[in-house]
Formats: sequence, structure tokens, C-alpha cells
Amino acid sequence: MNITLKPISEKIGQQIINQDDKSILEIDREKIINLFNEYGVLLFRGFEANTEIFREFSNLFSTDFLDYAGGAFNRRVINGDQTILSVNDFQIEIKLHGEMYYQKHIPLMLWFFCANPAAKDGETTVCDGRHFFAEISNSTKELFSQKKLKFTVSMNKEQWQQKYKIDAVNQLQEMCKKNNTHLTVYEDQSILLEYICPVVIPSRCGKYQVFINSLLPTMQLNPDVLRFDDDSPIPDELMKELTEIAEKITTNISWQKGDILMIDNTRIMHGRRAFTDEKRDIYIRLCSPNFQF
Repeated sequence: MNITLKPISEKIGQQIINQDDKSILEIDREKIINLFNEYGVLLFRGFEANTEIFREFSNLFSTDFLDYAGGAFNRRVINGDQTILSVNDFQIEIKLHGEMYYQKHIPLMLWFFCANPAAKDGETTVCDGRHFFAEISNSTKELFSQKKLKFTVSMNKEQWQQKYKIDAVNQLQEMCKKNNTHLTVYEDQSILLEYICPVVIPSRCGKYQVFINSLLPTMQLNPDVLRFDDDSPIPDELMKELTEIAEKITTNISWQKGDILMIDNTRIMHGRRAFTDEKRDIYIRLCSPNFQF
């Protein structure tokens, strides 16, 4: 297959651009795996793609698809497939984050598909967590080596049943146990969840430190649920530093119809710029790679 490679930006990733109108399903799988392991984020552009082709193509590289049980946002199921979800439940900006880093079990890999781009704005943002860590001040690195993040969330019975897609408390207890989440159940079956996690993690190869977490969007959208693990507040000056770094090193991906994006969720953070076009339609799949990772 005749394809062209070029960086997504000077900061991150690679684009795989179709040059001969061949099917994306004919692409050299081993070449894509090697590029993904090197760059962590790949953008496939210029291929004919629809939801079914997106499913087939992502299946070639993936296993253990998740249905987003326990996820923070409302997501619409596409074509009855619980593993293909719309990410358009609201239109404001979402700051850089790792997917589902408010629980232990995360999807190791993400796929995005552009069914319909916004007429303007609505870019997906990406950033390499290794690069982010390198930009953090030494004092903040020291702070993150000493303190972890603590998410504390209260829900009534109806809310947790809807969020986790289950009915019984014993099912919730089992899910929380697997995710290292402390669960308190009250008499009316309302609950309190507490989850503690690091801000920075080691890379899979062990050579790097990676800033990847859910800190920025949680402080943006629901700051009351997040503190350090010693219950101290997260300082405004710290958030200012992290926000400035994010804006400095973020890459915007302006979607084209049919684009497919492949992301390493142990290294690459993603987010979204605000938009107003209600016809914007971007889908996501959450999974693990079915290759050496």
C-alpha cells in the first residue's frame, strides 16, 4: 500500500496518509504496530471509513474492549455496539487527561473515529505525558513524589446503578475491590467512593516518568471531589503551572471526516476544545492492544 508518513505536529505522533485509495484494512499491520510503539499516537487520514470499517480496523489491533461502566461522562452507544460510544454529551472544553485514571483498571489503548467533524472548533487535543513531566518544575516533581491524588465521590442508589450498569450492592462491592476503591454503603444504599492514585507513573519500559492522570479536567469540572491523599487542597498556583504547560505543549487535531486516531493511554493524554456545532460526532473505543506493547 502506498502511504505517506508525516508528524501530526512537531511535538507528537505520526500521520498515516492514504495515497492510492486502498482500503485501510489492507494496511501493513506490523508497520503500524512499530509506529505505535514508537510514537504513542497515530492519525489515519484519507482512507474511506465508516463505523463498520472503524470497528473492523480497530479489531485488528485490539482486545478486551470496555463498555465504559464507571465512566465519568454520559456516552451514547452507536449502532447497538456497547464498545463504540459517542463523546459528544456536552460541548465545553475538556482538559488533557488519561482515560479513566480515576480507577485502577484503565483501557491501555484508545481509538477515536470522526463520523462528522464540527464546522469549526472542537479539535481533539493530545500531549505526550513524558514531555509534560519534563516541563514540570523540580519543586512540583518533588511534591508529586510525596503526594497522590484522592478522588472522593458521593452517589445515591440510582446514580451508581446507572453509572456502573449494575443493580446490586454486592456487584458494586466486587467492582470497587478490583479497582482498589474504598466503598462505604449507607442505609439508604447511597455510597461514598474513595480512590487514591499517583499523579506520575513510570513508563512501560521503565526509562521515563509520565505525567498522566485525571487531575486537570476534574479540577476544571468537579473540583470538590479531588484533593491530595493527605486531604490537603490542590493549590491554585500548582494548577496554574500545569495549565500553562498543557497549553504550551498541546497539539490540536482538526478532524476530517473518516479520520481514525489510535492512542496509547499509558503515555498520551487527550482532551477537546469547545465547540458549538451539534452535528459534530466523534466516537471512541476503549481496549487493550493485542500485540506486544
